[in-house]
Amino acid sequence: GLGDVNEGVRSGSRNAARDIVALFGSSEEAIAFFLPQFESVLKTGQTDDQMLDPLSAEKVPKTIAASDYRKEGVVVSLGSIALHLKNDADEDKIDGIVDMLLTVLKTPSEDVQSSVALCLSKLMKKGRTQQRIETLLNDLMTECIHGSSLASRRGAAYGISAAVKGSGIASLKKYEVVKRLEEACTSGSPNSKEGALFCIELLSSRLGILFEPYVIVLLPALLKAFSDSNDHVRTAADKTVGLIMGNLSGHGVKLVMPAVLDAFNEPEWRTKQASIHMLGSMSHCAPKQLAKCLPQVVPKLTEAFSDTHPKVKNSATEALEEICKVIKNPEISSISDTLLRALTDASGTLHALEALISTEFVHAIDAPSLSIIVPVVHRGLRDRAATTKRYAALISGNICTMVADARDFVPYLPILLPDLKSALLDPIPDVRSISAKSIGSLTRGLGEATFPELRPWLVDTLRSEEGSSVERSGAAQGLSELLVAGGARLTEDVMINEILPLKSHPKAGTREGVLWVLTFLPSVLGQAYSSLIDESLPALLSGLADDNETVRDVALRAGRVLVRSHGKAHKDKILPSLEEGLSNEDYRIRVASLTLLGDLLGMLGGTKVGKANTDTQDDIRQAERAQAQIALALGNETRKRVLSSLYLSRSDTAAVVRQASVQVWKSVVSVTPRTLREILSELVDQIVTALASGDPERTQVAGRCLGDIVQKLGDQVLPEIIPVLRDNLYRGDEFTRQGVCVGLAEVIDCSGREQITKYLDILVKVVQDALCDEDDEVRTMAASCFQNLYNLVGNRTLDEIVPALLVAMESTDYDTKTRALNGMTGILGVRSRELLPYIIPRLLKTPLSISHADALGSISAATSGTIHMHFNSIIPTLVMEVASFSEMDLDEEEKEREEAVCNCFRAVCHNVDTLGVSRLISEIVNKFAHDKASVRKTACWSYQVIVEERKEAADFYEEVPVILRELLHRLNDDSKDVLKANNAALGALTKCVPAEELVTHIQYVRNLIASMVSDARYRKGGVGDGDFFLPGFNMPKGLEPLMPIYQRGILYGNATIRETAAAGLGELITITANKFLAGPFLIKLTGPLLRIVGDRNPPAVKIAIVQTLGLILTKGGPVLRAFVPQFQTTFVKALSDPSRQVRIEAIKALALLMPLSTRVDPLIKELVATSLGKGSTATTVETAGMVAIQTATLEALAVVLKHGGAKVKIAESIPSSLDAGKELLSTHEDDGIRESAAKVIGYACERLGVDTADDLLEEYVIEKAEDLSSCSLETKHGIACICRRVFSRSIGKDVDRDIYKNVTVIIQTLMKDEKTMVKEAACVAIGAVLGSSTEVNSTISLVEKSMVKCMDTKEELDVQQAVANGLCITARLQPGVFRTQEGLVLINSALKMALSGAQRVQFSYNDFLWIALDAKNGDSGLEEYLSLAHFDNAKKMQAVFSKVLVKIKGVNDDEL
Repeated sequence: GLGDVNEGVRSGSRNAARDIVALFGSSEEAIAFFLPQFESVLKTGQTDDQMLDPLSAEKVPKTIAASDYRKEGVVVSLGSIALHLKNDADEDKIDGIVDMLLTVLKTPSEDVQSSVALCLSKLMKKGRTQQRIETLLNDLMTECIHGSSLASRRGAAYGISAAVKGSGIASLKKYEVVKRLEEACTSGSPNSKEGALFCIELLSSRLGILFEPYVIVLLPALLKAFSDSNDHVRTAADKTVGLIMGNLSGHGVKLVMPAVLDAFNEPEWRTKQASIHMLGSMSHCAPKQLAKCLPQVVPKLTEAFSDTHPKVKNSATEALEEICKVIKNPEISSISDTLLRALTDASGTLHALEALISTEFVHAIDAPSLSIIVPVVHRGLRDRAATTKRYAALISGNICTMVADARDFVPYLPILLPDLKSALLDPIPDVRSISAKSIGSLTRGLGEATFPELRPWLVDTLRSEEGSSVERSGAAQGLSELLVAGGARLTEDVMINEILPLKSHPKAGTREGVLWVLTFLPSVLGQAYSSLIDESLPALLSGLADDNETVRDVALRAGRVLVRSHGKAHKDKILPSLEEGLSNEDYRIRVASLTLLGDLLGMLGGTKVGKANTDTQDDIRQAERAQAQIALALGNETRKRVLSSLYLSRSDTAAVVRQASVQVWKSVVSVTPRTLREILSELVDQIVTALASGDPERTQVAGRCLGDIVQKLGDQVLPEIIPVLRDNLYRGDEFTRQGVCVGLAEVIDCSGREQITKYLDILVKVVQDALCDEDDEVRTMAASCFQNLYNLVGNRTLDEIVPALLVAMESTDYDTKTRALNGMTGILGVRSRELLPYIIPRLLKTPLSISHADALGSISAATSGTIHMHFNSIIPTLVMEVASFSEMDLDEEEKEREEAVCNCFRAVCHNVDTLGVSRLISEIVNKFAHDKASVRKTACWSYQVIVEERKEAADFYEEVPVILRELLHRLNDDSKDVLKANNAALGALTKCVPAEELVTHIQYVRNLIASMVSDARYRKGGVGDGDFFLPGFNMPKGLEPLMPIYQRGILYGNATIRETAAAGLGELITITANKFLAGPFLIKLTGPLLRIVGDRNPPAVKIAIVQTLGLILTKGGPVLRAFVPQFQTTFVKALSDPSRQVRIEAIKALALLMPLSTRVDPLIKELVATSLGKGSTATTVETAGMVAIQTATLEALAVVLKHGGAKVKIAESIPSSLDAGKELLSTHEDDGIRESAAKVIGYACERLGVDTADDLLEEYVIEKAEDLSSCSLETKHGIACICRRVFSRSIGKDVDRDIYKNVTVIIQTLMKDEKTMVKEAACVAIGAVLGSSTEVNSTISLVEKSMVKCMDTKEELDVQQAVANGLCITARLQPGVFRTQEGLVLINSALKMALSGAQRVQFSYNDFLWIALDAKNGDSGLEEYLSLAHFDNAKKMQAVFSKVLVKIKGVNDDEL
């Protein structure tokens, strides 16, 4: 029976054999009987024929299968026998059974081997098996890995699993089973790998969950086996992994999955393929574990389809097919092929999604189904096509309602949620809408706690400034769906505490996000939103007024959604806010409120606000029906109030508001005049309220509306409106009165002449009282009323109002007079041309009263554009009035009148229009030349007032030359009062006009002052060339008003302006006495000049600046001692200037500086270095320029030694100067440098004493002149120059007389030299030698012949002139010598040259005669000469003296 072909027979036989052995196999006899039988069968697989009786042996199956079946049955029976073997005596039997079973394991039958394994596992702890376990395992491992046949390797694997199962899990580690298996899998032969995989498979099967920890260890080996080149190995690996996956627990899946996924990411395609096989094998997992792993498995498999290797793709397809095989949902199974195609080919995504949508699901979706659906949905959400994304989003939201357990869907949320978020921010509205609903569905199905980060993300997206409006819209829609899914309590809590507080957020994007939520939430939440209406309306209204256009658009959209969804049910909550919005100051809110009001009224009335301006019969009938339905819905009072507000908006200042209100009005009102009559009382109340609001815009709107009503209703409304306005004028506050004036102006403007005439008495009184109101705004608006009334009625208005105001202006009551003046001012503001000729003469009656002066000042403010036409009468009157106060002793009343007139003049100057400024200034010009000093003073004051009052307007700049001309001419005025007023006017001019504007007139100012000074010198006479001081400057702070102009010109002007400013400043200082040039004032002048003199200015500018600095030094003296270093640096730097005149002026300035300088030594040192070509400029200046600089430096050095040599403190300073002079005199080829060096030598010798002079003359004159014929031109010229300079000094007379005599001879010899330059220098030097003589008479006789010989017209002009210069030196050093008999020959010769020589020669000899005759001190010198001279010479001398010499002012003796 055990070998029967029928399974039932075999099963019954096995059970019978097992039961027999179990019942009767406990005895020794039974065991002894059974064991041989069983052993025989196990060896042969056949039955003993002797035991078959009475059965026929032919009926017993002899096939291999039958043999295997018998062995399987016998193994089962052996297991039953083994249960009875317990005593130690049975150990041999147990060992025998074990050996027998181990032998049977080689049977090539899976069933037999499985049965043997079950039996062996029970025997592992019986008898001596535990002592044999290591040997058994080693043998089995060897057979399993190295067995020659498949059956032996498979059987050994069964044996290992049974041994481990029976002896305990610890044996795996103890006997290194796993390690040996791992080594065999990775490095063995194909048979070894296959055997090892068999062992791993059976161990996992038999040990179950206990084997999981070792799976992780073996996983790399298993993955490698999947990519083995041997088919048998790969098949074994596939089967092994499938069995392992089927036995994995949830924890096991978590352990295995990371390693498998890491393998998937390996670049080797075989490894990747192996991991795919393993991922596919996970389909064998238990349902619970399958649900956990599939969310990770399927996406990876899907990812494999993009691999480049075809085998990887094929493996992924096979793996997915394996997963599809375990799908239990019949609907998904039916479309699994479509889904698989979508996973393998992206183009099939839409078709798969359509298949999913069209499928009607009856059964719940299981985990394998989800694993296939979600990747398709995931791909759909990422597709570009809107339809695909829409379908995918729809399926995403519906899936959680179709799964058996919602928790199966949770693992897929990390995959789908990011895509849903992206779809939520999609530009296409449908995609956003469906995505938002999907999020709501997921929230309802899974609970918000499943994705706690979703709501914060939505709120952050709402608030993000980086996102677009579309993204904020999607986030708001998603948030709305999420909140609704969470319940009403959650919605209310989040809105009140999180969303609505953001309505006033500083960022526009955040405010927009709030309004997007308010756009979607009402329709999603339905009637439950009613509790949030009150809280959301303020956010809506603030959004309507937002500065950002996008925010306003969203707010309007949200408002329309609210009106459409809750307008009818909650009109009482919505309507007041809309009415309030109609009067909001922001026109955007008004437009939006009108739009929303139109939607609400259209909904209540069953009509729609149209955009066309047609009034067809259908439109009228529709509006009629709407009006009736609105009245029923709102009630009569509310309807009147709403329609009144709506009609008021038709007159709005903003065109867009007017247009919107007209459209709404036409949609709900059929006949406007009839409706106006119905709502008139309410409308008038609202108009009056708006007029009295104090808001200029609302007041204007109300006035327009009032005018519109008057136009439409005419006489029907006037009797009702005018009394109301009049009463409010007298009873209301200033805002009410302003509004009344606006309303009156509109009423008058919109009414006809006949209509207004009926109410003229009332209107005239009202307008007059309004014109006299104390509030400026009321008067301004009343003037508009007056203008409209005048245009309508004509002069009758003036006749009724103006005379009464003029009478009131003369009243003694201050309030009455003030009110009348206010009224007159208001009228003049609109009708000035007609009234000014009538009023001005009456106000200008002299003497001017205080009231008239005040009135004129007030009138000028109202008539600024026309009052200048009357300046020919106003300005002279005011000027003469102001001047008259200077000629009298004023009491208190007169002082008040003077103040009033002055204030009146200021008011006129301040209020006149720009066109009248020129006329105003020209009217005052002729007053500057008035005979009376008081008038001239007032004219100066008038200009001061003009520039002060017109400072802000700055419209008198074109007249600045006129103002400057008149004010500068007054600087020479005889009156001190005029001078003070003029000074104040000039000060005001320079304060009120920017210096950059005034500096453009600096040349004009300079010319004016020069002209005026010249004229003053001429007119006053006797001044001649002496000092003249301008009176306007010779007073305290007399120069200060003009200083800003000159300082600006010096510091910031161009070259021309700087030159003019610097030179002009010097001229001002010249005509100002020293006592008015205070120290601080001079210091203030000095700073700018010193600051810019070093800039790159043209020579003319530098000359002017240096000259002015010299003048300042002359005037300032010790006050400027602190500036000496800056002066010194400036002048020394100027010595190196390319311009000769600049250098000359710098030398002169240094001479002026020396009396103030206390540190002369550094200056001498610097000048010495520069003169020797060793200064800072030596390397940067070319040779010719360097000669000029050296010359100037030597001249400066001479000046310093002359004026400051006494202040030298360092002993080497003057000797160094002397050495520098010697060096240049003897070596330099330039004659100018030699002359300047000689000058330095002369002053140095004077400071060092006569011994130095003697040594010098001995060395540089006498020794070098020993052989004059061989001396160079330069040497001879130098000798003459030294003699001239040394003997010109005071030490000349102290020079050793022997040296003196030798020098005299040398000079006389040089006077005969053939070189003009030498001869010229010697002719000058002889004069110095003669002047230093101690025995002048004898010396004259010695040199007379030589000198007279050179005074010949046949000589070179330079030589003739040189003799004259030498004689000048003699005359200075020996006064009176030429008025003696000994000097007569020389002076007569000079007289001859003065009469007959060339012009420049004559000038030189005239200078000599002026000195010789002491013409400076009168004619006593002439008389002395005349007493000695012959008649002819005396006559000639008298003529020269009277015609020439007396006119000479002085002769420069700097050249001595």
